[in-house]
Amino acid sequence: MGQKSETLAGQSPPPHSPDPTSDSIDPILHIFRFLPYSFLRLPRLRLKLPTLTLPSAMTVYALILLTYFMVVSGIVYDVIVEPPGIGSTQDRATGAVRPVVFLPGRVNGQYIIEGLSSGFMFVLGGPWYIDLVHVLSSMRVEAWWFMVLALMVCDFEIHI
Repeated sequence: MGQKSETLAGQSPPPHSPDPTSDSIDPILHIFRFLPYSFLRLPRLRLKLPTLTLPSAMTVYALILLTYFMVVSGIVYDVIVEPPGIGSTQDRATGAVRPVVFLPGRVNGQYIIEGLSSGFMFVLGGPWYIDLVHVLSSMRVEAWWFMVLALMVCDFEIHI
């Protein structure tokens, strides 16, 4: 028959000493372990935890608005693809080179200035609606309906 292991399945292995140098018989090692600490003492530190204050509501609003601007402007696309800032085309009649803001022929592409301008328009739209709700909450019902109708007409005209 083969030899059986001395440790059973439920038993843990024998404990090891936490410091391998405590088993050493080298006197120099013991001197280096205790000599510096016999005359050195730990300093009494009085450390204070830093106090963090919450940012103001306008700071949070500005950071969220800036993040929104960067996302809808296509900053990630601009960093990955590295398109030119603005395009140019040559006029067939005069031969003059004129700038092009919108990238023709590619639905999923954009110039940097195109992304920034569209992101700026989106950012202008958000606070406009917030101001609209604030203004309309303090108006009479008759004036509110007139204001909504006028803004719908203006909004339709702008988008055309």
